[in-house]
Amino acid sequence: MERIYFGAFSSRWATRCRLSELFTHLYVLIPVLDNEKHYWAGEDKVEKLLKHGGDWLSSHPENDLIVNRYLRHRRNLMSQAMAQLMEEDTPDPDEVQEAAAQEEWVIEERISLNEQRMGAVVAALRSAGAKRVLDLGCGEGKLIGSLLKDKEFVEIVVVDVSYRTLEKAQDRLRLYQMAPMQRERVKLLHGSLIYRDKRLEGYDAAVVIEVIEHMDLARLAAFERVLFEFAKPGTVVLTTPNVEYNMKWESLPAGKMRHRDHRFEWTREEFKSWANSIGERFGYSVRFLPVGPEDADVGSPTQMAVFENNGNDLVIR
Repeated sequence: MERIYFGAFSSRWATRCRLSELFTHLYVLIPVLDNEKHYWAGEDKVEKLLKHGGDWLSSHPENDLIVNRYLRHRRNLMSQAMAQLMEEDTPDPDEVQEAAAQEEWVIEERISLNEQRMGAVVAALRSAGAKRVLDLGCGEGKLIGSLLKDKEFVEIVVVDVSYRTLEKAQDRLRLYQMAPMQRERVKLLHGSLIYRDKRLEGYDAAVVIEVIEHMDLARLAAFERVLFEFAKPGTVVLTTPNVEYNMKWESLPAGKMRHRDHRFEWTREEFKSWANSIGERFGYSVRFLPVGPEDADVGSPTQMAVFENNGNDLVIR
């Protein structure tokens, strides 16, 4: 054990590790402890932080404080570093999506909930008069097939973080066997939903089906800005599970969520509170619709929010 002094402060260290591992910690933590210094922090500091902290910083309980101080409280650099740290800590999206599709299908198949969701989403898009649509987190492309049947939808842009999922969607729809005019209506894009992407701007509508519950709160906050502040489509149709309804499934033990990768499942009031706060912050009006069989006490299995851009200036809080 050794005591190390930093001006008026001291820190006691006790661990067993390789000397090289200790140095990576010290390289990051010494500037953090010396928080009164105000030297310049630029893009290169993010690279150095990730190089020396990438193996341990994402799981550190004080990672936000460490990143904040190391990058001298520069918010743009902090957001960039935290996003990359969280991305490194993300499980394989291909494995997660495949497992999610199977587990949730087993639970929901008896009431054909997925088909009811697709029908409700398409109806909301038609009601909004949308012609150019984003499908964010597309899964295997079931929504695309429904949209392609309606000639009102002239452009369908599918975005997913998983190459494998996009390939499966392409194969399932047999895109390359379609007539050229039909094929041109569909565009597949590989991309993350937590980074700003100018390719997603200017669309009539965006669809987010059973996606947000797979995000932790930090990623959800980033996604909110990507979608509602930067892409800012005219309409957003978003669905998520209603946790209150879970008690209706005998195969789902009390207190268990519908899939092990779900980071949360909201009650109806929690969902309304979140959606209304989004509307207030980013200039959208919101209405809520049940999807699936509705129970008088616990509501419907899926809850859906339809956000309409009201044209007002957004207010970031």
